[in-house]
Amino acid sequence: MQRSLEQRMAIKFCLKLEKTAAETIPMLKKAFGVECLSDRQIFRWHKAFAEGREDVNDDNRAGRPSTSSSDDNVKCVRDLLNTDRRLSVRLISETLDITKTIVHEIVSESLGMRKVCAKLVPKVQTDDKKSEARMSSQVLEND
Repeated sequence: MQRSLEQRMAIKFCLKLEKTAAETIPMLKKAFGVECLSDRQIFRWHKAFAEGREDVNDDNRAGRPSTSSSDDNVKCVRDLLNTDRRLSVRLISETLDITKTIVHEIVSESLGMRKVCAKLVPKVQTDDKKSEARMSSQVLEND
């Protein structure tokens, strides 16, 4: 995202230097290498700036923004899971009246959990849990 913003600024700068889009492309490819915008995107942005566009940021996209994974919903899902880790995504979805896909996204992405033996647990183990697991495996190997 940041790289494409820089490139748009560079395209706008080249336009102010009265460079054509065709002259701008090799300069951007030399400056940004493999992360360079496609030729088609460079032509589009060059044309937009030539027609008077000033803003280098993306336009707002059409469509409804996703509000289901709000902080309130994340907190509600976290509270439910803290009371009972064996809850399924379907049950959480029905309880909170949120779609199953959003609940799954909250559980896996926002809370960083996954299902292990019908129980939702954090994806990353703490250092204490890692050392306990190492010690347990060493004890089992020695027996």
